[in-house]
Amino acid sequence: MTTTESQNEIRFGENGYPELLSQIQLPPEVLYTRGQYLAEDALAVAIVGARTPTPYGIWASEKLAHGLARNGFTVVSGMARGIDTAAHKAALAAGGRTIGVLGCGLDVDYPRGSSDLRRQISQRGVLATEFKDGTSPLPYNFPQRNRIISGLSLAVVVIEAGLKSGSLITARWALDQGREVMAVPGRIDSRMSDGPNSLIGDGALPISEAEDIVLALGMETTDPLKDHAKGVSDFIRELTGGAKRLEELASSSGRSVSDIMAELTRLEIQGTVKRMAGGYFTLTGKQADRHTGQDKNS
Repeated sequence: MTTTESQNEIRFGENGYPELLSQIQLPPEVLYTRGQYLAEDALAVAIVGARTPTPYGIWASEKLAHGLARNGFTVVSGMARGIDTAAHKAALAAGGRTIGVLGCGLDVDYPRGSSDLRRQISQRGVLATEFKDGTSPLPYNFPQRNRIISGLSLAVVVIEAGLKSGSLITARWALDQGREVMAVPGRIDSRMSDGPNSLIGDGALPISEAEDIVLALGMETTDPLKDHAKGVSDFIRELTGGAKRLEELASSSGRSVSDIMAELTRLEIQGTVKRMAGGYFTLTGKQADRHTGQDKNS
């Protein structure tokens, strides 16, 4: 990883490359980032939608992003105006983390006038792109960017989008990557509802609350809402350092073996964790395999 000023360059296979992203087909060879990608950012959900949404769409985006952040999830989106911007801002307002994936270089002011939001995200989350500095936000960059949005996420939620919207491209990427696709139902007399309503007709899970998303991912909400998801991210952080046995995880967390086993089973079903010989558990993907190999050789 090389750093120039506040910009990082993370190459595929290097320590720090996002684990979920490393599992997709055609992962970016290089990610240029501002801000620090943390282990708990693997607990992420993408919210995407129209650039010119209705007030209902903005309200839904803010509501879901705020609720997800309260549950300890990182909110991923594409930094576009409308639904994306509302999701980023609501996650930050809730005290959570957010990742903005760009279709241009990090040095390009896009969308125009978003410098304050970009600064906040880089301080309390991550700005990421596979495009070098100076790359303009050309139309064909965005479908390519969308595979990164879904690749960084456990699920993609679509809010208000036309049938030819880039948000539906993100949903297709999510399906190809084995990620969950969810949608917020919309008014049947609004063209902005055509995309999400079509996805629901094709089998996407209809969503009205952040808790719907949390439960669909095999987790539970608690009071305070953040506690359970924070426990999951603690597992992810532990396993980033290499494979661990069930008893080690129970000992370090202070929880019962049966409780830890139930959590690991949920993460295994999600595809975040895999079970190994000898009672060990590790993160899935090449990066986790490399960490495991280092542990065994040390």
